[in-house]
Amino acid sequence: MASGAVPASYHQSIGFAKSWDFARVSDLQSFKFRRSKGVPVIRNSINTVELEPASDGSPLLVPRQKYCESIHKTIRRKTCTVMVGNVALGSEHPIRIQTMTTTDTKDVAATVEQVMTIADRGADIVRITVQGRREADACFEIKNALVQKNYNIPLVADIHFAPSVAMRVAECFDKIRVNPGNFADRRAQFEELEYTEDDYQKELEHIDKVFTPLVEKCKKYGRAMRIGTNHGSLSDRIMSYYGDSPRGMVESAFEYARICRKLDFHNFVFSMKASNPVVMVQAYRLLVAEMNILGWDYPLHLGVTEAGEGEDGRMKSAIGIGTLLMDGLGDTIRVSLTEPPEEEIDPCNRLANLGMEAAELQKGVEPFEEKNRRYFDFQRRSGQLPVQKEGEEVDYRGVLHRDGSVLMSISVDQLQAPEALYKSLATKLIVGMPFKDLATVDSILLRKLPPLDDKDARLALKRLIDVSMGVITPLSEQLAKPLRNALVMVNLDELSSGAHKPLPQGTRLVVSVRGDEPLDELEILKSTDAVMILHYVPYTEEKTSRVHAARRLFEYLSENSLEFPVIHHIRFPEKVHRDDLVIGAGTKAGSLLVDGLGDGVLLEAADQDFDFLRNTSFNLLQGCRMRNTKTEYVSCPSCGRTLFDLQEISAEIREKTSHLPGVSIAIMGCIVNGPGEMADADFGYVGGAPGKIDLYVGKTVVQRGIAMEGATDALIQLIKDHDRWVDPPAQD
Repeated sequence: MASGAVPASYHQSIGFAKSWDFARVSDLQSFKFRRSKGVPVIRNSINTVELEPASDGSPLLVPRQKYCESIHKTIRRKTCTVMVGNVALGSEHPIRIQTMTTTDTKDVAATVEQVMTIADRGADIVRITVQGRREADACFEIKNALVQKNYNIPLVADIHFAPSVAMRVAECFDKIRVNPGNFADRRAQFEELEYTEDDYQKELEHIDKVFTPLVEKCKKYGRAMRIGTNHGSLSDRIMSYYGDSPRGMVESAFEYARICRKLDFHNFVFSMKASNPVVMVQAYRLLVAEMNILGWDYPLHLGVTEAGEGEDGRMKSAIGIGTLLMDGLGDTIRVSLTEPPEEEIDPCNRLANLGMEAAELQKGVEPFEEKNRRYFDFQRRSGQLPVQKEGEEVDYRGVLHRDGSVLMSISVDQLQAPEALYKSLATKLIVGMPFKDLATVDSILLRKLPPLDDKDARLALKRLIDVSMGVITPLSEQLAKPLRNALVMVNLDELSSGAHKPLPQGTRLVVSVRGDEPLDELEILKSTDAVMILHYVPYTEEKTSRVHAARRLFEYLSENSLEFPVIHHIRFPEKVHRDDLVIGAGTKAGSLLVDGLGDGVLLEAADQDFDFLRNTSFNLLQGCRMRNTKTEYVSCPSCGRTLFDLQEISAEIREKTSHLPGVSIAIMGCIVNGPGEMADADFGYVGGAPGKIDLYVGKTVVQRGIAMEGATDALIQLIKDHDRWVDPPAQD
């Protein structure tokens, strides 16, 4: 197709497709597509928007217009207000909290009881799966029972594959969630299909025919709608045209939004969920950037789907949701956990509070120009790992890890029991001597050095240094009680004043930087040979955002071709709640790592369990698709469609398979959350029928109808058959 050509069948849309030379343009009388100096441009009567590749060589064209209100501080994106029953969604209102029931919808009493429990825990909205006519009929009883008990919490019907059911329940519930991937399209078979322009137009006409009656009914009854795209359940048509990508997710949602707008229905919100936080963030950003071009201001429902359970689920959700909240995006959120639904409310509130506080205080830094961060596709900036210098007696190359580093803070007291310390750092012990393993801490920070005459403590440190573990200590400590071959931590003032000059020649330096310093103070970095930079902003800062300060720092490093590795250093206050630590780390460090900004983490919390901090650090890196040190699980949160006890089965599978780093297992309660939702998984365990399990390799079913009793063993055998199994390590 010629450069800048617009197919006639796409006059109802605007977007940017897979090819540099292809754009889809809305309303040709008001928009013009052209190339200016080789740059694609969309122009209407108000704005001119230039397009550019998402990154060098990327086939994805994206707007040069930013995806958020500000790149240097948190300003909440302005939206219209959408009413869900008596609850208002949008930028003029608090971030709303929601979850989903797990009961059989036909069991009216159990569902009513669970909705009341959820409401009592503080949820603003609750969603209920409605898969068939009998469930739709039960919804009327559920609604009436709740009203009689004085519970007016808005109810949302979750619809897949069932337009007629949606029509029925719209007479009763306050909001309808439709999945554009399966509302009018057939169930995805993951087939490569070829579409002519006429074929594609006919599919759009079919969607219009099926979806229009629901829109008209919602408009008549004053209902709200969520157009909720899922990364794993895109239709074959969308995937064949756009790929299994954020681009396809946005276009899938826009097909339905255009119908709503054509019918003058605007009481709807968007969502772009994925189990991979990186994909999820990219999809929401692309959605907002293109809404900005169109002048649309619909609110956003945020969530990482199939996040899993426990700290894993909270971390993944914090990475995805927290990243967007720090950019002022998001009006209602759900943390999808494989736990009872009421347990989702607390982490939801913690995330919402972080986002609201950042927006109310407009946390940020002084304005700066950002040229190098990639908003829409993952391009990791990998810092230059330490290299060995001639004459050095220890190997510094292991103090950081190429896939992402974990640093830990230890105390002098821990040195009094060396073997316990080595074990807590996850080293292998051979005759009491430490050796690094797959998930061993890479470097440690020791704020106080042991006395010079404490030979046992110093021997313990020497043994760590000998196996390439970095030992970092402040300049004042190293000058007073020098430790041979330690890495010395300095700040910019100490560098500028030359306070480090008394150190022996060749001493390796670690520089602590806030990121919001005046540029002339950062200039000293150009003449510094540092092993790494620790990016540190005190947790108690009220106005400075560590996220925006870090972005400013990375911009400075990129503009000056400085390739120092950067470690995200967060020091939590005493008595911090564990969930606040996990969610805070996911939000404040994960939001940078999903953009490829950073080479590791150092999480400090003096009164927290050491193993918890180490595991949280590795979970953060794995959640950001960096260092993989354990089995990855994609686990749905359960709902009324679920065909087995997800929590019980998930725990059983984890117990037997958690020692398989590099392997990803999806545990799905039903076919709706089946092969599509587990897009990233290697193996899948999916409820196929009551008491029966289907097993998948990737998106392909390989065994059907396995009895529940033997399904976990069959999954393990499947992993073995594909040479992905290793025996678990022997217990000490």
